[in-house]
Amino acid sequence: MSRRATAGGQGVVMHVRCPDRLPEETYRQVLEELSGLSPVVQALPPTAALVDLRGALPYYGSGARRLGEVLRVRTISRLGVDVRVGIGASITVAATASGQVPGPGGVLAIAPEEVTGWLGDLPVEALHGIGPRQAAALRDYGIHCVGLLAAVPSATVQRLLGGKAGRLAADRARGIDPRPVVPRALPATASVRYRFDEHTLDGAAVRAALLELVVRLGTRLRGRGQVARALTLSLKFAGGGSWDKTRRLTAPSAHEDDLRQLAYQLMDAAALQRGRLTGLVLKGEDLLDADQAPRQLSLDEAREARLAAETVVDRVRTKFGPRVIGPAAVFRRAS
Repeated sequence: MSRRATAGGQGVVMHVRCPDRLPEETYRQVLEELSGLSPVVQALPPTAALVDLRGALPYYGSGARRLGEVLRVRTISRLGVDVRVGIGASITVAATASGQVPGPGGVLAIAPEEVTGWLGDLPVEALHGIGPRQAAALRDYGIHCVGLLAAVPSATVQRLLGGKAGRLAADRARGIDPRPVVPRALPATASVRYRFDEHTLDGAAVRAALLELVVRLGTRLRGRGQVARALTLSLKFAGGGSWDKTRRLTAPSAHEDDLRQLAYQLMDAAALQRGRLTGLVLKGEDLLDADQAPRQLSLDEAREARLAAETVVDRVRTKFGPRVIGPAAVFRRAS
């Protein structure tokens, strides 16, 4: 689904909608794909993002619609995620367009000269920024489409919706939206999850699952060249309850020794008795590029040997797969 999209001399904005309930890590990966198109990306968690394409268009020598299609191909092929992409000369037009793309994904690009006619035919609740209560108030007054909203005096809209909200709604119905895309990334985190096939009370099984998460988290962080300054452990219980606790590492690290020690401390702090667990989530918080973290010399020869072995293990996993080598407890539980 597409229309011609250029913006000679004007900014071009891309609004991307992800499927609902996308895992946080996958959402972050979508943001990384957007950063591959343009350095100006504004995260709108949990399911959307904005991209300023002004610099990307001359760089790629391609139209905005084409970049939207490239993004879809990348997210589908690399992440298994289809996205809905709206493109326009302003945030309002782009976000409204992405909301009109039928699921599961597609690209809708609106050229500047098409904005007035295209917006005018839409139901008033389709205009980005108009909530259900505002739409109901406008419809009660007889304003059922964006074209009528644009035609009504701004003072009238302000009386119906309130001063600021009415002024913004009237402007955006006319395609007026000077807001820039402001670069904003999510706080740096990395999460790994484990779900038990059955509710479990088995402390050994829980410990083994937590150890597997430590291995996966450490491997991911080292693969991304990052270290964590804190860990958060989340326990999910039968019946929908949960428990969360965060503690900081003594020094930024992505090494399994350090992550395991703190993860076990977090588990001990939960003081589990008869709680039936359904799953675990281990999250590395406050991430830092590994080359920015201070490297402390250790006089512990055994630790240095383990760190050297960890480097070799990472290479083996990279070549042969993540499940070919690991702690014995993890393999015993999987067998």
